[in-house]
Amino acid sequence: MRERAQRHNEPVSGRAESVSDFESRISEFPRVALFSTPTPIERLSRIEEALGDALRGVRLYIKRDDTMGLGGGGNKLRKLEFLLGEARQEKADTIIAVGGRQSNHARLTAAAAARHGFQCELALAQVVPRMDTDYQESGNILLDNLFGARVHDLPGSANPVEFAEERAAVLRAEGRTAYVMASGGSSPTGCLGYAVCANEIAEQARFLGIAFDEVVVPNGSSGTHAGLAAGFVALGSSASRVRSFSVLASEEDSRAATLGKARATAALLGCEATIEETDIRVDGSERGSAYGAPTASMVSAVQLMARREGLLLDPVYSGKAFAGLLAAVRNGDYRDGASILFVMTGGAPSLFAYRHEF
Repeated sequence: MRERAQRHNEPVSGRAESVSDFESRISEFPRVALFSTPTPIERLSRIEEALGDALRGVRLYIKRDDTMGLGGGGNKLRKLEFLLGEARQEKADTIIAVGGRQSNHARLTAAAAARHGFQCELALAQVVPRMDTDYQESGNILLDNLFGARVHDLPGSANPVEFAEERAAVLRAEGRTAYVMASGGSSPTGCLGYAVCANEIAEQARFLGIAFDEVVVPNGSSGTHAGLAAGFVALGSSASRVRSFSVLASEEDSRAATLGKARATAALLGCEATIEETDIRVDGSERGSAYGAPTASMVSAVQLMARREGLLLDPVYSGKAFAGLLAAVRNGDYRDGASILFVMTGGAPSLFAYRHEF
């Protein structure tokens, strides 16, 4: 089976047979089902060919969290399984999510709410100064409306979280029960989704006989990195196995946010191990001038992945993170023969909002 996993782009989905203590702890949290697990891990053989001598024996793999079928797929579904589980436990009838106009989290919240019978409201701010028709009417916002969400358009200066709390109070006065999510779904409860992903990666690595030296992810609201870090620590591994590329805040602010959320998630899991500041590895080199601002390296990374592997990165998150991974390989950051796992977080619908960049 190990040889089979090494062949070009062949997906493998292994699980350990026994239920671990970690899985027993996770089972204590309310949860709804939104996708089938595990998502596959594939070898990026054609990308490796394109990198040529710069690769120096490094092996590149991709975890396909974009393959989750609901709502166009993407990593936020991992968080939403626990967030909607908590909302159902609290007997909520309405879900309120916050974000930017092209928020992947908002899209998937709308889809997940539709699947599980919740009303959905989205508080979306114009945080990216793009007023062209593609950005304002296509991509994720088109799907938000298609999934039946009520969209509240807010100016860039607005605080979507404050608006959501005020809206929840209005709904409560009407006799309804609203559940307000943190930005990106990145509360400790939401981060449990990526703690589970850490366990999934560990099981697949054992099954495949691969020791991943590093797991690479984008970092926006910090929940993906935080959840993975907490999950690996809870499993007796190291949080420093994860490296993220900041796309929203500065490197320093992203590191601080990730550390706080990782510690809170580990505490929620009952993990007594300490996560140190030095364990949280955040790289701000690919952020660009602002959140959602295209960069030449992002465009190049998106095109390379599409033309070499037939896979779609997004222009805001995974495109910038993969650009960072490519730069790290070319700069010789990894030892010869290292195995690097890139988590493909989805977000392809937002390509349509940025079509003029490609």
